[in-house]
Amino acid sequence: MNTLTAARPSTTSDALLRFAMRLDATLTGLGGLGIAAFANPLATLTGLAPTQEYVLGAAFVLYGVVVFRLAGLPSVRRAGGWVIFANIVCTVAAAVVVIDELAPLTTAGVAVTLACGVYTATFAVLQYLGVRRLA
Repeated sequence: MNTLTAARPSTTSDALLRFAMRLDATLTGLGGLGIAAFANPLATLTGLAPTQEYVLGAAFVLYGVVVFRLAGLPSVRRAGGWVIFANIVCTVAAAVVVIDELAPLTTAGVAVTLACGVYTATFAVLQYLGVRRLA
């Protein structure tokens, strides 16, 4: 007689952090692919050069791959802390770029940059809550 057992769902305390990291990685990586694919039209919309758009897209894809891999580590607490730090840095960088006018952004470019700052801040908070659950 063969017995078939279903795997139990994970109830570990790191589930929220892993989920938040994987979601962040997936959305950022997909966004990076979109930016790279539509770099020329986005450059016209945002005020950045197409090369800058390609570089941003590639950086987002690389970030997505790295964070997704980090989310799979056996112990995710330290990696989660670094991802939170990276998201905070990106949030501050987005605000500084807009406030100090470090790039020749159009109105749409300012809106997109600020939206990216809100996105990274949101994920930093979600990941922080995941790290807090581990304590």
